Amino acid sequence: MHTIKIFLFIVPLVISSRIDTDNSSFDSVSSEPKSRFAMLDDVKILANGLLQLGHGLKDFVHKTKGQINDIFQKLNIFDQSFYDLSLQTNEIREEEKELRRTTSKLRVRNEEVKNMSLELNSKLENLLEEKTALQQKVGALEEQLMNLIQSQPGTQEHPEVTSLKSFVEQQDNSIKDLLQTVEEQYKQLSQQHSQIKEIENQLRKTGIQEPTENSLSSKSRAPRTTPALQPNETKNIEQDGSPWTLIQHRKDGSQDFNETWENYKNGFGRFDGEFWLGLEKIYAIVKQSNYILRLELQDWKDSKHYVEYSLRLGSHETNYTLHLAETAGNVPEALPEHRDLMFSTWDHRAKGQLYCPESYSGGWWWYDVCGENNLNGKYNKPRAKSKPDRRRGIYWRSQNGKLHSIKSSKMMIQPTDLESFE
Repeated sequence: MHTIKIFLFIVPLVISSRIDTDNSSFDSVSSEPKSRFAMLDDVKILANGLLQLGHGLKDFVHKTKGQINDIFQKLNIFDQSFYDLSLQTNEIREEEKELRRTTSKLRVRNEEVKNMSLELNSKLENLLEEKTALQQKVGALEEQLMNLIQSQPGTQEHPEVTSLKSFVEQQDNSIKDLLQTVEEQYKQLSQQHSQIKEIENQLRKTGIQEPTENSLSSKSRAPRTTPALQPNETKNIEQDGSPWTLIQHRKDGSQDFNETWENYKNGFGRFDGEFWLGLEKIYAIVKQSNYILRLELQDWKDSKHYVEYSLRLGSHETNYTLHLAETAGNVPEALPEHRDLMFSTWDHRAKGQLYCPESYSGGWWWYDVCGENNLNGKYNKPRAKSKPDRRRGIYWRSQNGKLHSIKSSKMMIQPTDLESFE
């Protein structure tokens, strides 16, 4: 373009100089015809150059128009792509809002189902207690009836016995219906919990993986041959004039508490030393009525502490899930309250639980994190001061996060209504 502009600038100068020269030569020598022919030849050459320049400019203009059209086509394609992308973004935002609303609704329903399950469990426990009492009464009446039949043959069945039997049958049917309702509620609760997890994963766009097993958990261990406690044995002690059933005792480290799931289920140790009563025996006791759990702790400075909880204990199918509510004591947060604590050992880990027994030793009721409290850990002498040793030992964590090593511990249970058990 610069070359064309210079050429167009020079051409008029050349023409004007040619004309001036021709005029001067014409005035001086007007009789020479050859000069006139030379000027016409120059004009033809200049006209030919201008014609070629015009053709070049025309080709350049056509090429520039083609390039501009290509640029406009690409801009149109880009605008269409950007518009489509904005539409997809708006759709994704709407879907995200809908997922959040659905998550909120499912959480509300989850809480409602939990509350309904708790109410049903409470009603079921009351019905089971009534059934047990009625069965005892029916058994006594049947025994009396058999005696009457033996003494007076041909006597018809007593109307009170007949009515009690029919009432017990009705109660059995009601209990069966309630059990079926509870199972359905638990199924719905599990389904809604799975839906909530799936929606939360979609919102986060990432998955939460369970921790992989460490080298300790991959090692095979042979079960120890610790003698189990006798099936019907319990140890009762007097505390403040009231009988308590002792379910755990630690005092000198004579018994290794890093036992298998089977031993924790059936019990181990000696009643005159350190022992664990057994999860199945504890469950068989506390399912009969409402019970209190009492912890008595003594540290290495011989300071004594205690705490009492009202408790609910699940069966083997629930990994003996423990639910506590503190009622009295001077050991704050000795065990987590209002949470479902599942029992785990090194060879039996509840689903969703971390590898707490592998890292902290012993079988215990753990929550979703380790390092809270553990009264079944390794028995440490007071000289074992390293932090890992303290965490693997018997301890409880205070409100300020400090670990307190325990010298001795007792776990005891007692029914809330002692009169009914006298």
